[in-house]
Amino acid sequence: MIGIIDYGMGNLFSVSKALERMDIPYKIGDRPDKIDNCTGYILPGVGAFPDAMKALEEHGFIDFIKQKVSEGVPMYGICLGMQLLFEESEEGGLTKGLGLFPGKIERFPGISPGGQTYKVPHMGWNQLKLHQSDHLLMENVGEEYVYFVHSYVVETDENAILYATADYHQQVPAIVGKGNLVASQFHPEKSGRAGVQLLENFCKRIVKQ
Repeated sequence: MIGIIDYGMGNLFSVSKALERMDIPYKIGDRPDKIDNCTGYILPGVGAFPDAMKALEEHGFIDFIKQKVSEGVPMYGICLGMQLLFEESEEGGLTKGLGLFPGKIERFPGISPGGQTYKVPHMGWNQLKLHQSDHLLMENVGEEYVYFVHSYVVETDENAILYATADYHQQVPAIVGKGNLVASQFHPEKSGRAGVQLLENFCKRIVKQ
């Protein structure tokens, strides 16, 4: 059973419908006690980093997430849910994150190293570049196009956690992971075959291994 963490800032409908199409059982909970016994979790996210951290705290999920990850329970962060797993974000002022991955969330500068301006947010389909393909999450996931919508990007020196990147005037961490903690900056439920494969790999391979 997959638990979808509902702290009021996630696209629960699209994620839950994707799981339904794959015949994957799930339940949604807005408090830890409602989804405490699940075998894996999805942390979705849409909106601003500071608001999301405040909402996680108000719903009692900060310690819950950290505990489940420390116990080795599989966790998948999506979009803002991925960014929350890092140490801090500069969005709306410096805000501490969950600190489960090393790195900081920074806004796209909107100006390339060559001085050309570009559009922020990063919105649309970009091709994955695989860095690690031997993790269970990456099985049968190729260098396909996936769907991004974000104005802030992960800055990390820890190459070991990068499973895939994309290019948007700089290297964009697209899929990250460490053991049973995995995440994608893009929305897998909106990203065609590759996204469906990622969700299926998480739910049917990582969670059930």
